[in-house]
Amino acid sequence: MEWRNIYRGILMGISDIVPGVSGGTIAVVLGIYQRLIEAINGVLSREWKKHFAFLIPLGVGVLFALFTLANAIDWLFEHYPNQIQFLFIGLIIGIIPMLLKKANVSSTFGATHYSLFVLAAILVASMAFFQEGVSDAITTFDARTYVLLFLSGWLASSAMILPGISGSMLLLIVGMYPTFTYVLGDVIIQGLIPLALGIGFGLLVMSKIIRYFLTHYFYQMYALIIGLVVGSVVVVYPGFQPSFILNIISVALIGVGIYVAVLLGKLEHQG
Repeated sequence: MEWRNIYRGILMGISDIVPGVSGGTIAVVLGIYQRLIEAINGVLSREWKKHFAFLIPLGVGVLFALFTLANAIDWLFEHYPNQIQFLFIGLIIGIIPMLLKKANVSSTFGATHYSLFVLAAILVASMAFFQEGVSDAITTFDARTYVLLFLSGWLASSAMILPGISGSMLLLIVGMYPTFTYVLGDVIIQGLIPLALGIGFGLLVMSKIIRYFLTHYFYQMYALIIGLVVGSVVVVYPGFQPSFILNIISVALIGVGIYVAVLLGKLEHQG
């Protein structure tokens, strides 16, 4: 068991709670993105033990964050939303140089790669216009609710492992985010089962698609990933507040986020 993955999972779980931030982005920050895709793909292979040894501690960390830190993150997001989002902006900005280096942009990128980068950035940035899609939580459970929860889990997990695309944001857009947090926060078992099935199905399907493109179109895929990450800055950006002090704190937190991203990158590389 790679128990170090517990803290990685906690960081990914925290990011998945906040609309606009992608767990896939945090996986890139931590340097485990490609391993994550390989592990999800490998759960049904002969080397399933090795992949489960990677995924189980990661899943423990994610679940710990979702079930025990969700209320704390919700509180911070409710009272200091700008500061939390500026911190994540710093994290996102901090990983961009690492991505550029990994893709060896100066030597490998051509017109096709830059086109993919621009299209991906515009696609994600455009999600900023749909952030108001909030509705009340569904608290009655019937066949329709189970189908919606399964599809919501599928949608969220598919986006979750794509850097730059927030599963929580997509749920917010389709109006299922309040139901998602209600089921998790109150541990509604009859809601958690279809949600978990949808998440598992989405992870398996999307990971296979991503793995195929990383294997056959590595640099094109990285152009897409960099575009998704850059575009997510627009989605996360909350604007400034009337309070000068809070704005100073927000700007300072960008620096903190950049520092943390660089530090995590170095620690993971040394590890």
